[in-house]
Amino acid sequence: MNKSNNIADKSNSFSLEGLGVLFISGVISNPRFRVRSSFLLLLFCLLLISCSVTKHLPAGAKLYSGAQVKLISTEKVNKKEVKAAALASVRPKPNSSFFGMHPQLWLYMSAGENPKSKFKKWLQKTGEAPVLMTNTNPGVTSAAIDAKLFNMGIFNSHTEFKIIEKTHTASIIYTSHIHKPYKIKEITYDISDDSLSHLILSDKNNALINAEQDYSLDKLKAERMRIDAMLKNNGYFYFNPDYLLFKADTSAVNHTISFKVTLKDSIPDNALTAYHIRNVFIDQNYSLRDAVRDSTKDTLMFQNSIFRGKESDMFIHPNVILRSVYLRKGELYSRENHTITLNRLMSMGNFKFVQVKFSESDTTAVGYFDANILLTPMPIHNFQAELDLVTKSNNYTGPRMNLSVSNRNAFKGAELLKLTAGGSFEAQLSGASKNSFSYAFNPQVELTFPKFLVPFKITPSNSIYIPKTNFALSYNFLKRVGYFNMNTLQFTYGFKWKNSFRVEHEFNPLNISYTSVTNKSAVFTALLDSNSFLKKSYEEQFIVGANYAFTYNEQSVQGKQLQYYFHFFAETAGNVFSLAEFIAGQKPTANNPSKIIGSVYSQYAKFSVDNRVYLNFSKDEKLVFRLFAGVADAYGNSSVLPYNKQFFSGGPNSVRAFQINSLGPGTYLQATNTNDFLQLGGDIKLEMNTEYRFGIYKFLKGALFVDAGNVWLQKSNSSTVGTPFAFSTFINELAVGAGVGLRADVSFFVLRFDLAMPLRKPWLADKHRWVINEINFGSGAWRGNNLILNIAIGYPF
Repeated sequence: MNKSNNIADKSNSFSLEGLGVLFISGVISNPRFRVRSSFLLLLFCLLLISCSVTKHLPAGAKLYSGAQVKLISTEKVNKKEVKAAALASVRPKPNSSFFGMHPQLWLYMSAGENPKSKFKKWLQKTGEAPVLMTNTNPGVTSAAIDAKLFNMGIFNSHTEFKIIEKTHTASIIYTSHIHKPYKIKEITYDISDDSLSHLILSDKNNALINAEQDYSLDKLKAERMRIDAMLKNNGYFYFNPDYLLFKADTSAVNHTISFKVTLKDSIPDNALTAYHIRNVFIDQNYSLRDAVRDSTKDTLMFQNSIFRGKESDMFIHPNVILRSVYLRKGELYSRENHTITLNRLMSMGNFKFVQVKFSESDTTAVGYFDANILLTPMPIHNFQAELDLVTKSNNYTGPRMNLSVSNRNAFKGAELLKLTAGGSFEAQLSGASKNSFSYAFNPQVELTFPKFLVPFKITPSNSIYIPKTNFALSYNFLKRVGYFNMNTLQFTYGFKWKNSFRVEHEFNPLNISYTSVTNKSAVFTALLDSNSFLKKSYEEQFIVGANYAFTYNEQSVQGKQLQYYFHFFAETAGNVFSLAEFIAGQKPTANNPSKIIGSVYSQYAKFSVDNRVYLNFSKDEKLVFRLFAGVADAYGNSSVLPYNKQFFSGGPNSVRAFQINSLGPGTYLQATNTNDFLQLGGDIKLEMNTEYRFGIYKFLKGALFVDAGNVWLQKSNSSTVGTPFAFSTFINELAVGAGVGLRADVSFFVLRFDLAMPLRKPWLADKHRWVINEINFGSGAWRGNNLILNIAIGYPF
């Protein structure tokens, strides 16, 4: 048998080498297909590399290639769920693979057993040591599978294993003989303490385990935690879930199990006592050195709470602190109110540390304790300076500086006052507009209040998050030397609040901006005169509107394999003025627009959705899908959207194979018809992205991605630029690009390099838009015209 296997192996080796010779000669003799052939050659070489790693294994050793789990049952069982649980118990995990190959294992093996050079040591450290069959213990794993199945109610499973050996590798097949899980027949309660019994029975409708459910140890543990949380919300501060027992009585005849919920025999008295809060002490200037002399501090009574320290030392007014304190004198202790208090005080942004300690100093008052809220303040003033060197994919490069000064307690109400001054300079170092440059200056004043600041009363919610009211006034001056000056003044009044850590809202009921373009050069004027759509976009803009954003984000949920992100944005402008004019009997039109304070006001509506799915395979490996869709329409007093409200496509966070904002509208080619900073936008945008992210070495990550998208004008838009959006043609007008990425991810900072190339150019003639057959990495001209290097901070989505 061994002899025949060796012969077969030699035969296969010969066939692969012969295939390689034929393949390489095909590449040389047929240049037309050199790109496709080179790709296949690369795969072939990787296959040979993958095969070669097994040749360097120790004598007699076999590489462990993984395990299978088979289930045998004469009864109806949810085999998919059971198999998933059994596979999760299999140890060890085989070497990581990429399309059937083992690149990390190959790196490790390439370094040799005792590498001497720094490079080979780096290779070994970067790689992955081989997982050999000798590293496995099938007997222990079989027992672990049975234990896992036992916890799922399959009490009498039996798992056996079989080792499958090949020339250089070996795998294991685990076969589990199972039966249907035991079901819960009934749950009864026998709680010796009357108060606890009353609470537990009154809340049993929320129980996580019920009759007719399959037995699950995980659900039993979760039910204990649920009961414990409920009791802590009803004053039982010292109760512990370990004090609860689930006594089981099984019936092997009908595969059922009955539970009796009881208490342990010996439980401390304080665990059976519901505690009330006697006093609330608050110290907003707490430090560790004060711990031994708290009692000597002056005190101030305010709304039944006792503040430690002199009133002159309280940098935040007590009323503001108490808005976030949900632990109140005389009330029953609640863990939920405890948590809300901690989170709200921390989210104020004024304290480095927040602690709540409980003390029972008066032994005569059974069932009462004091709540001591200890707040360690952050410095009130903060100064930040940032200096960046910005490089864009449209060849503009230059420095940018931001200076900011903030006061975390501007008016003793935990208000955040922030003054920012930013400036930038950028020049195009290459390309058609070489030596073009611009500079900008943008000061801003921002004031944030830790509450809803409205002219009517809002009942505060029990959310752990503090709502914010924000006022912002900014001015931006931009000078495109040789073209124009642009002045923008903007004022925003709005709110931010969160329902949970997943859901966030932002509503700006008042968003006013005024933009004027002055000092127009003859060159710029000629550019505008040649394109009426662009000219309309750069006209004086007065915008008075409102916007709302809703965000649902699961990216912070740990351990979730499938994570979702959804962002909805809606904005309208000019409707209040239009309604007032309608009531007054006036009807403004785009050809005869009305003015407010001497300026034509913009009227439009804009909507967009950004939907993402993150499929996590492991900590460093995930597949991301993104779909962005947006639509806007100018109407009434406007015929064209303001320039900064239009949709754009292309760039480091968009379709990365094309320069910033260079795609569309429709089949329009911007690259040779407009200046680099005068790109045309659209009324409709559609983008789709797929990105595979994987780890390379520690903080170094890699990515493979494909992007598609474009922007279009509405059919109602009077512009003749490009092609308007149509359901019958838009798919054929999508730009497509692909590429590879390298990211330095150090958790708090991500530096991203994405190299992309176009696969489909929508401005080319129909049936000639796919340009995959033109790819030629060996041509300098092709690389210069097609490869785009995007350098950015953070992930694209």
